[in-house]
Amino acid sequence: MTGAASKDEGNIVSQFFSGDLPKNTAILLALLVFSRLGVYIRLPGVDVDAFAASMQGGGLLGYIDTLSGGSISRLLATLSPSLKRLQREEGRAGRARFELYQKLASLGFAVAQAVGQLTYLRPYVPDFSLYWLASNSLVLTTGAMILVFVADTISELKLGNGTSVLIFANIASALPSSVGAAVVAAGDGNVGALAAYILAFLLTTLGIVYVQEAERQIPMAYGSRYKAGGPLSQQAYLPFKVNATGVLPVIFASSLLAVPSTLARFTHSSTLAGAANALGPGGAFYLPVNVALIVGFNYLYTFLQFEPKELSEQLKKQGASIPGIRPGRNTAAFITQTLARMSVLGSAFLGALAIAPAIVEGLTGMTALRGFAGTSVLILVGVATDTARKFRAELAMGKYKDIDALYDNLDDL
Repeated sequence: MTGAASKDEGNIVSQFFSGDLPKNTAILLALLVFSRLGVYIRLPGVDVDAFAASMQGGGLLGYIDTLSGGSISRLLATLSPSLKRLQREEGRAGRARFELYQKLASLGFAVAQAVGQLTYLRPYVPDFSLYWLASNSLVLTTGAMILVFVADTISELKLGNGTSVLIFANIASALPSSVGAAVVAAGDGNVGALAAYILAFLLTTLGIVYVQEAERQIPMAYGSRYKAGGPLSQQAYLPFKVNATGVLPVIFASSLLAVPSTLARFTHSSTLAGAANALGPGGAFYLPVNVALIVGFNYLYTFLQFEPKELSEQLKKQGASIPGIRPGRNTAAFITQTLARMSVLGSAFLGALAIAPAIVEGLTGMTALRGFAGTSVLILVGVATDTARKFRAELAMGKYKDIDALYDNLDDL
């Protein structure tokens, strides 16, 4: 057994170095390092010392949120019939046009975000002028679009989703300083609180891995393709993940909760300031409103991703049916009921992730790891598992590289 295991490990290592994975991995790491360089580039003309209390890394390439333009575009694609048709039915040309719309949306987010952030910095810029605003808006927008290019390049390597990998790097970059602050706090007599925090972190990670991989498998029957009881018919099923929407509902809920605070900064309204305090972390309405928004967005986006009527029609065209359920309207009703139940489980999971950090902080009194809430852990675990899956897939495809080369040579003859 030991000899066989070592032989398999040797085969994996030889497969890794015989293909393009070493080169692609090096390119991926280089792009991640490049994406982090902009964090250390300061904007000219800003009084950094005066703004040090609230300024957290105002770097050239620090606008990771600009990449959410792609997520907004995909959400609009599920709401707009014309965009949905462009993405799904018009082939490669339609997908290219949809990707162009995504780039334009990202550009719009970049410009708006740059102007908003620079306007907010106005009290800390002694020589503020229209030229300073325009030139630095151009600089920040250029940096944000460079990030979009980096994300697309990472996606083309087929080693993970580029946007997700950049967000993963952005979150993970704060881990060393947060852990260091937690260790310092533990040295002041909070060792028990730190141990409880680490235990909660490990349990949260295990729970996320379990829920992310959990799915409801609905058996399918193909009357025209497979013989009853055959091996293919036994393997056919329709999978529905417990958390099909990922972290998107949490991101949208957090964005909406941040609107009053953002408006209060620019308008100096006492009413908006009071609403921002009530809806901000630690506010009286933060947890209930946050959970309600997460549940609402999760339910909505679940049915936007999987349209029961459209899915039932596709199954009917393929000659597939759910055992015991009549095709057509009854199948759509069954899928709707199943998705509703799954969305309840997914909403409970995401709501628990949103509430857990506040509970753990209340019990331990530690805030050093506040940046690594349940949402951040969900992103880290999700991106890590997806990237590992892509690596294994590329490693497996390396076995067929010689066959592909053979067919390419035959085509040249």
